[in-house]
Amino acid sequence: MYAGTTLTKYSGRVLGAHQKIDRVARKHLGKLLEDDTIFPDAKRILHFEGKNGPDAIKRKSPAKDELWHYYSPFDDDDSQLPDLIDNHYKLLVKELKAGNKERVAFEAAWLAHALVDGLTPAHHYPYEEKLVELRGGEGIESRTTIKEKLVMHGDTRREKVKNNWKMWGPKGLFTTHGLFEMGVATLIMPLTFSEAVPKSTDTKQMRKIGPVEWFKRTAREIAVMNMYERYHQKGWTPKLAYDIRHKLGPLIVQTVSLTWYAALCDAGLAEK
Repeated sequence: MYAGTTLTKYSGRVLGAHQKIDRVARKHLGKLLEDDTIFPDAKRILHFEGKNGPDAIKRKSPAKDELWHYYSPFDDDDSQLPDLIDNHYKLLVKELKAGNKERVAFEAAWLAHALVDGLTPAHHYPYEEKLVELRGGEGIESRTTIKEKLVMHGDTRREKVKNNWKMWGPKGLFTTHGLFEMGVATLIMPLTFSEAVPKSTDTKQMRKIGPVEWFKRTAREIAVMNMYERYHQKGWTPKLAYDIRHKLGPLIVQTVSLTWYAALCDAGLAEK
């Protein structure tokens, strides 16, 4: 999901989907707590987004320690992102118990970032598989320079031009991905997502199945709506815009709020 340019600490403050979701999720979390001060406020959490968030790694060190937040909801063997979410979650619980406010804010932000990306329709698309094809079969780990990240390969000059067009041209792999995410960020910018405030039944279900299973089920619920495929075929339509505002957005916000709440419960700081 779009998190701004990652160039300054102000990146994404106005048009940043991750920042918007974190702010609303934090507000909704407060409605579940008797003492709202036991969890970092939105300002502290957002310090670790944008320039200090996961997306900034892509700019600072191409393909080195770069997080890959893509997920195939119906592939039971795709465990990379669920494992990452589980790790961040456990670290968040650990830091909550230790009372390390700085680390709590960091883990809350990076956990939320992984959750949001994993629930984003554009991240359900087999981006890595298509990218490898455009790079002549070379894996994403081979993108060790800025040039390697930007220029697609090809055995001939004609093939190279063709592959770069498929990457950067209209409806290209990156172009479609980027424009979809910016469109989502624009659509959700003015919304309050009041329908995403967790209910008691939601908190009980989260406590029963755990955050990773909740993430998997929500990802499947989102995937069957085929939002990214619909965008790729027809662009922005009134129905797709409605689904983004009233289905995708609320599901993601609620997931982040409930996951943070579950961490507080496991740390013994909120009622179970």
